[in-house]
Amino acid sequence: MPRESRRKSDSGIYHIMLRGINKQIIFEDDMDKRRFLETIEKYKQISHFKLYAYCLMDNHVHLLLEESEERISEVIKRISSSYVYWYNLKYERCGHLFQDRFKSENVETIRYFLTVLRYIHQNPLKAGLVSNVFESKWTSIYDYVNNKADLVDIDKALDLFSADRRKAIQMFIAYMQQANEDQCLDNQTQIRLQDSQVNEYLHSLGVHNSSDLQQMTKVERDLILVRLKKLRGTSVRQISRITGISKSVIDRAR
Repeated sequence: MPRESRRKSDSGIYHIMLRGINKQIIFEDDMDKRRFLETIEKYKQISHFKLYAYCLMDNHVHLLLEESEERISEVIKRISSSYVYWYNLKYERCGHLFQDRFKSENVETIRYFLTVLRYIHQNPLKAGLVSNVFESKWTSIYDYVNNKADLVDIDKALDLFSADRRKAIQMFIAYMQQANEDQCLDNQTQIRLQDSQVNEYLHSLGVHNSSDLQQMTKVERDLILVRLKKLRGTSVRQISRITGISKSVIDRAR
């Protein structure tokens, strides 16, 4: 059966998600993420699209783009092909890295544009990787906060908040922190966190090694274990391996 063609956005704006094939990690380290952003910047100059937001997770990417002369499918093909070529050379591999067909949704209204903008910036927060939206290192949120328009086209969104740029940034910051039940294009494949990411999260909770956790009172320890279990992309087996606490104790933590 032939694939259904993508419906063209009347506004030209799309929420894009690129994800690793078979749940594969697409960014092994910060250098990979920097390279991906450099690739976006390169083809932004060639294809003249606008980038309103991005979020780089370990095995998927969210982008908020507006196409220009070149169709969005060609834009994504350029970016993904260039990055995969570099990635395969670096890691001495061959073959596909991204799932064959990227996911997208049309962004037709101002209200939904702002919803997607917030959703993308809150992605690491909702995945349980950070405790607040401003801890996210690999999103475009600080392009807005710092009024920096090098890679990200910040004017459209900030102008929607206020014509006064200082006031607009303040309103943007408040909006980015709002609790919500936003339902946007999502990564339906399960995220698997690396041990290093779980350890980073433990450090943010004040737990620097397994001994710290094991020496806590039962109440304190269980509070940490419950937060770990709620962390999207972890398993009881992984938590047990990292903390040295038995799976039965972790299962009982409430």
